Amino acid sequence: MERFGFVGLPNAGKSSLYNALAGGGALAAPYAFATKDPNVGVARVPDQRLEALAAMSASKNVVPAAVQFIDIGGLVEGASQGEGLGNRFLANIREADAVVLVLRAFADEDVPGPPDPLEHARILETELALADLETVEKQLERKRKAARVDKSVAAEAAALEAAHAELAEGTPLYRSSLPEDIRTELGPYFLLTNKPVLVVVNVGEDDIDRIDEVIAPVVDEFRVDGVDHQPIEVIGMCVQLEAEAAQLDEDGREELLEALGLGEGALDTFLRTAYHLLGLRTFFTTGEKESRAWTYRAGWKAPQCAGVIHTDFERGFIRAEVIHWDELIEIGSWSKARDVGKLRVEGKDYVVADGDVLEIRFNV
Repeated sequence: MERFGFVGLPNAGKSSLYNALAGGGALAAPYAFATKDPNVGVARVPDQRLEALAAMSASKNVVPAAVQFIDIGGLVEGASQGEGLGNRFLANIREADAVVLVLRAFADEDVPGPPDPLEHARILETELALADLETVEKQLERKRKAARVDKSVAAEAAALEAAHAELAEGTPLYRSSLPEDIRTELGPYFLLTNKPVLVVVNVGEDDIDRIDEVIAPVVDEFRVDGVDHQPIEVIGMCVQLEAEAAQLDEDGREELLEALGLGEGALDTFLRTAYHLLGLRTFFTTGEKESRAWTYRAGWKAPQCAGVIHTDFERGFIRAEVIHWDELIEIGSWSKARDVGKLRVEGKDYVVADGDVLEIRFNV
């Protein structure tokens, strides 16, 4: 399950975004530090392909893919020096797969501070870089000493040196010029700025019709040309309206989203962008007992995808029977697809495509 950690200044809309995506559960109050303990929620990933396969197979159980959201207390400028409640919240998202920066772009007289998303971004990036610098400094000298007697540690020590140089200048690693091999060496340290970043610009109700215009400066700010960095995606939404829509039943939610011109809604927009950001894809298994969506990384081969289902499937992988979901729907059933010779038999080198339906053959 992919995990997303929300970071933002107090009252930027983190908890409301959590509610929009997870269907509620977080206190969203117009005062700082309403969130002190992390809110952790899970949302099912909507997928019409899975629904179609389940209907075709008359599946008794339908299991969509899921993602986890972690909402933490707000950061303030100087958090790394203990301002506000400090940066102690950040430990709760160290192991997240991606960081979501929530930037406020709406005016509200009850919320202190300017509604300037670029200023919010500056503060957050500085505090995250300083938090990572503290982590690196705690490890660097120990790794330097270890590298003198154990050459296998040299690459890791060099990566920490390179990270330290960037972070000491206040540069988040996703904005740095560090090559991919160094970024990979830093993986075990769970540095926050070494993760993919999804930027959510939280606009007011009056700006729904001009979201692209409002977020354009943020898009420009996060465009890092000529740098080998992990992806950064920027999306805009009115988080408050999305959170209100999430509290309604499906029909009411669709009616409200359509009336407000919000399109598919926050969850679909967020997940589509997040999947692209992380290079995620989906394959399916289907049958009378169960239809299920499985998440994997783009470029994975059949045995790796089999391992998502169960480690024994990868270890004892023999072959996979494969058909794309839309072709299977058109034929009408797995048995018919086999009868007409439409199931492909693929081996260990097959690169699974998004939307493939698999049946794994294995022996352990």
